[in-house]
Amino acid sequence: MGAFRRSAIWIAPLALGIALPWLAGGNDYVLSVLALAFIYAIATLGLNLITGYTGQLNLAHAGFMAIGAYTVGILTVDHGVPFWWAFMLSGVVPAVLGMPIGWLSLRLRGYYFAIFTLCVGTIINLVIEKWDGLTHGVSGIIGIPAPPGFGPVQFSTPRAQYYLALGALVMMTWMMQRIVRSLVGRSFMAVRNSEPLAEALGIPLMRTKLLAFVLSVFYAGLAGGLYAGTIRFLGPDVANIAHTFDMVTAMLIGGLGTVAGPIVGSLVLPWITQYLQFMQDYRMIVFGPLLVVLLIFLPAGMVGTLRNWRARRDSQALAVAQPDAAPAHEHRAAAAQRHGHA
Repeated sequence: MGAFRRSAIWIAPLALGIALPWLAGGNDYVLSVLALAFIYAIATLGLNLITGYTGQLNLAHAGFMAIGAYTVGILTVDHGVPFWWAFMLSGVVPAVLGMPIGWLSLRLRGYYFAIFTLCVGTIINLVIEKWDGLTHGVSGIIGIPAPPGFGPVQFSTPRAQYYLALGALVMMTWMMQRIVRSLVGRSFMAVRNSEPLAEALGIPLMRTKLLAFVLSVFYAGLAGGLYAGTIRFLGPDVANIAHTFDMVTAMLIGGLGTVAGPIVGSLVLPWITQYLQFMQDYRMIVFGPLLVVLLIFLPAGMVGTLRNWRARRDSQALAVAQPDAAPAHEHRAAAAQRHGHA
């Protein structure tokens, strides 16, 4: 029953996502906004791995997403590399570059790590803006080809790009589920909960945190590669630190340390901003207090709050059915609420 319920939780929104182009009446603008939301959801999944599951706030995440995007842009436009080959490298290049950066930065903890990565993100942004010979500087890269199709399936229309982004999000979500439920994922959570305790249990701290960091920027790079093929124009603004803060906000809205939370937050955030577009520059006056209220009343995020409510409900139902087993179940539910799980 539990497996069926977990599957239904994912199948229902997937069915809604497949049917949405028909429900939206073929509105290309809506489909384009949702496709971008799916791409940012992939990047936010990666940020959630290093922040929500491992406890390290990486503020250079948008910079690594930009590296993935520019990998596709430079290889396809300047060197004529086929799009899908460039796309595969869009995850590898940020991971390779992120390895020494992670090795150095992860020696710091807490705020120091966040400040260090904030500087790294700023440096990436400046390099993209100033290195004209490689990145075309402020002129940006134009004419990035759309992802070529396979046989009768083509990705040249907004609807096709919507399904491409949705398919990529489904695949990356499935991979993330496999990671966080594996022994490696449990190691990430152990490091997040208590580094001294994790080290006492024999978990190599630096290796575990570095693996989470590299996987995180790998997700960011792939999201960037998909972004380049969807927008087909790149400028230095892709690496702007504001995009990282948008991802952090999406994680907090959806639920930090859950797989579904970043996806929910990445879909809710653009919906709110689009809904408040009529207020133009004044929309932040509404959005800011709305975010504060949300964090006060839903500190675990939307998905985290729902999960905690279900845990309490199951515990109460078990207390009625099996009074002797209830204390142990309540203990497990409380532990799940404290430490989080997939």
